Amino acid sequence: MAEQVDVVVVGLGVGGEETAGRLAQAGLRVVGIESRLVGGECPYYGCIPSKMMIRAANLIAETRRVDGIAGTASVQPDWAPVAKRIRDEATDNWNDQVAVDRLVNKGATVIKDRATITGPGTVRAGDREFEAARGIVIATGTVPSVPPIEGLEGTPYWTNREAIEVETLPTSLVVLGGGAIGLELAQVFARFGVQVTVVEGAPEVLSMEEPESGTLAREALERDGVTFHCGAQAQRAGYAAGSFTVTLADGTQATGEKLLVATGRRVATAELGLDKLGLDASARRVEVDEHVRAGDGVWAVGDVTGVGAFTHNAMYQADIAVRDILREPDAPTASYHAMPRVTFTDPEIGAVGLTEKQAREAGLNVRTGSTPIPSSSRGWIHKAGNEGFIKVVADADRGVLVGATSAGPTGGEVLSALAVAVHAAVPIESLARMIYAYPTFHRAIQEALKAL
Repeated sequence: MAEQVDVVVVGLGVGGEETAGRLAQAGLRVVGIESRLVGGECPYYGCIPSKMMIRAANLIAETRRVDGIAGTASVQPDWAPVAKRIRDEATDNWNDQVAVDRLVNKGATVIKDRATITGPGTVRAGDREFEAARGIVIATGTVPSVPPIEGLEGTPYWTNREAIEVETLPTSLVVLGGGAIGLELAQVFARFGVQVTVVEGAPEVLSMEEPESGTLAREALERDGVTFHCGAQAQRAGYAAGSFTVTLADGTQATGEKLLVATGRRVATAELGLDKLGLDASARRVEVDEHVRAGDGVWAVGDVTGVGAFTHNAMYQADIAVRDILREPDAPTASYHAMPRVTFTDPEIGAVGLTEKQAREAGLNVRTGSTPIPSSSRGWIHKAGNEGFIKVVADADRGVLVGATSAGPTGGEVLSALAVAVHAAVPIESLARMIYAYPTFHRAIQEALKAL
């Protein structure tokens, strides 16, 4: 006989954990089911450990920038303390007991098993079945997407997980994919002395962002010694004698001791039983409405919805789901027009809303303005490592910003002001009349607005 509960949360990554914990704290009977680590990709294989790696690599770069500005300095990179910090401080050696206890202490029941949806409102995990009076929340996230490259299957290639877990660095590395994950890890390993080659099928890296962002990132990584093959598809991969060889469409070969596949992520819901809820089990995402409802008594949050694979979006959608499930009269609805994202390379590349291309494709009357960071007072003061720019994308008819990019030494932080402007549709005239602190990186926003 099925056990009676209020809500079953399938998947306890960032969004699922937030949803389950808050609903339990509100007094609902909540069961959370997770077959992997409670907390999901972000704390164990994504946001937290990767940024620890980036912090360490950036310290190396900053030390090398001392010469000519503050004397002389030398640095001998050592991966051991980085690996130890990830293992001990970030992941508890990839043990999720702290996260499990955190949920249990909030009143939720946590089951470590694979979930199968058996019907509307019913979910099985192991030998237990639950019937949810209010409904089911799907928060199963995504897994690495591995392209069907001839010869790749069966080789010991890395995904982001193996790259995060590594304790001894290889001498050389080939990275398939020039998106945020691929570039962040490529720069980290290059700064620790690894010979890195990036292969990207698109003409430029960071192809979903402004072309200026891709150019900036590529030039920065090339200064760190990274080699790029852009606009060339990988056709074959081979592994022999402890080395990978990737053959590109033009016949060029890239070789490395290790191969990192960073070509995106995909949902893994084929065996979850979505069809029992009237949903398409083969779809590339779980479609949700403005209340993040996927159907009657079904909600979905996080990467599985296909709305930006970002931790902050999972938390945002979790809040909407929780308040909708609790039937709050003033429950908010989702709006993604000001979705922020940051690529944590050096320089850091933050963006919000639409790119210029996306705005034009949407039929807007587009005007853009940009300014280079080195020409700003703070950029000139900063000197070494001051590369970057601020670009704003305006809807001229409405007189508001619909997108912006902030690239530079603190690009992700400067982005916050631009995110507020896009989110709240602040009139450009009001932004232009603001008082901008001097000398700051964010003051360059004013110059970008003038360029409109």
